[in-house]
Amino acid sequence: MFDNHKLTYLNQEGADKPLKSPVPQATLMAARAYRQQRIKEQLHKHDCAAILLYDPVNIRYALDVSNMQVWTMHNATRYALIFADGPAIMFEFAGCHHLCDGLETIDEVRNSTVWLYMSAGDRSPERLQTWSTEIDDLMRQYGGGNRRLAIDKVEPNGLKALEGLGIEFVEGQELTEQARAIKSQDELELIKWTIRVCEAGMARIYQHSQPGVTEQELWAHLHFENARSGGEWLETRLLTCGSRTNPWYQECSDYVCKEGELISFDTDMIGPYGYCADLSRAWTCGHTPMNATQQRLYRTALEQIEHNLALIQPGMSFAEFNAKSWHIPAHHVDYRYSLALHGVGLVDEWPAVPLHPDYASAQSGEFQENMTLCVESLIGEAGSESVKLETQVLVTKDGVQRLDTFPFEDV
Repeated sequence: MFDNHKLTYLNQEGADKPLKSPVPQATLMAARAYRQQRIKEQLHKHDCAAILLYDPVNIRYALDVSNMQVWTMHNATRYALIFADGPAIMFEFAGCHHLCDGLETIDEVRNSTVWLYMSAGDRSPERLQTWSTEIDDLMRQYGGGNRRLAIDKVEPNGLKALEGLGIEFVEGQELTEQARAIKSQDELELIKWTIRVCEAGMARIYQHSQPGVTEQELWAHLHFENARSGGEWLETRLLTCGSRTNPWYQECSDYVCKEGELISFDTDMIGPYGYCADLSRAWTCGHTPMNATQQRLYRTALEQIEHNLALIQPGMSFAEFNAKSWHIPAHHVDYRYSLALHGVGLVDEWPAVPLHPDYASAQSGEFQENMTLCVESLIGEAGSESVKLETQVLVTKDGVQRLDTFPFEDV
């Protein structure tokens, strides 16, 4: 049945206007300072002089400067070098230095040396030498004799060049993931705002979930709300309808949704301030009452979410959580989602805890206070549609606090 309450998640000033963030500048500046300090703490913990960042998400975390985020994920044209006891240096490609203006996180801006083949072609070797020599000079100037350099990602030739200069490589993904895992109160305000924008987009999807609409048209409503309210991109295209919900991971298409079919989606939305709102919901096209099978699938998915939410406590190991977690019935196993939960911040983050059938090779670790997590469920069976549900939570000393409030269906 149509739920008018969901439409209250549209902009209260009117659905024809973008949402305007109430987050004060002081909160953003405090979040920046906290995040950079988290990186430096990890550098001290791992006895590294500095960290070299190429992943634009890690650069955003450490310095809060963004530049064509999706494009630079697959084109290594900008990077940052942050010292444990020295400056934070941003290397931007020419013409982009102004993007760093006014950012208190950045001590110096330099031109990046781009040596990937797409840009440099047969000049790549000489540019690589220029790049590695500059990194080496800075390590000697600010590293205090420490030659250990953490790197989050680097092309093989780059690593070989640095090691040839006597720089010791330290795998940097562990440092950045551990730094990002624990959120400050200021970060939480930024996360909550991204979720608010996401829920406005979800309300638009709900409002337009009528027979005759295509999956792509529905997905566009989330893009629209995110972009006009200051958000950035969507990591996936996971919205499907009817039989296309099973198996999961089909991307949205020009399939025309029919009355009574299930619409399931997973937002994976990188919103304002670069934070992720990763929420999943399911409802029927035309908001018709669910049939008996749809109701059973939905109740099962909700049961999994609620059971697992009730378990999480700071100090609980992932192994203990797995042992006590909701066990998926046998006839749903082949249609399961791979994860029971995962971390979330700027994007999906560490940890990733598999669903119990896949737990044998899982990582060690435990939940910590001020982690933010997404708890998930995907329920389907042979010949059925699938229900995808997901909620985003904060780990507190007393358990978890849900950060999203968009209603689940009343079944």
